[in-house]
Amino acid sequence: MARETTDSKRRRAAEIVRLLDEAMPEAVIELDYQNPLQLLVSVLLAAQSTDKRVNLVSPALFRDFPTAAHYAGSTPKKIEPYIKTVGLFRSKARHLVALGKALLKKHGGEVPTSRALLEALPGVGKKTAGVVSMHIGGDTAFPVDTHVFRLSHRMGFTAAKVPDKVELDMRRVVEEPLWFKGHQLLVWHGRRVCHARKPECYRCVVKTFCPKRNVKELKPSSRAPTRDQP
Repeated sequence: MARETTDSKRRRAAEIVRLLDEAMPEAVIELDYQNPLQLLVSVLLAAQSTDKRVNLVSPALFRDFPTAAHYAGSTPKKIEPYIKTVGLFRSKARHLVALGKALLKKHGGEVPTSRALLEALPGVGKKTAGVVSMHIGGDTAFPVDTHVFRLSHRMGFTAAKVPDKVELDMRRVVEEPLWFKGHQLLVWHGRRVCHARKPECYRCVVKTFCPKRNVKELKPSSRAPTRDQP
């Protein structure tokens, strides 16, 4: 089989984004937040957890820790009870205290919009920084979470083994104006149809444009339908 050209990948990517957008025009980030600090904290907590779980614990956390100063003036032990049902809650509690202190010291208690500045904060990785930055009017990005990583490989857009290189590949094949939308649509599609195990290719709106790399189950299961994944 001839190797696909970059131009061909770009055309496929554009069609995939178009079709997913038609199927899921309501696709937005599924974390509940009211301001940049709440968004940053929510995305940080969502690592190794789910948006649904974070949304359950965040109201009480945001009520009692409304500013960076509140996190900075607290201790991990005081924060842990708020987030104990979230994965890696002890380390995340430490990060939140350190994050509050860093925001106070370096940014006057405000969340910076730059991806680079966000990534320099305690507990904030490249994906988290990218998601937050693009949602608060900072830098354009194509953040790679577990869903984007999985789908970008299945769709034949990358063979890279690490998220940073996957993002570079996705930025090459998706036009920059579509990065924000493309990222969100792949996340939604990964949660609802293109599951990690037993992807439901039979009801996928982009199956014609997907080479389905390393996908084995392509037919409906006789068992009860899989519920949407977090």
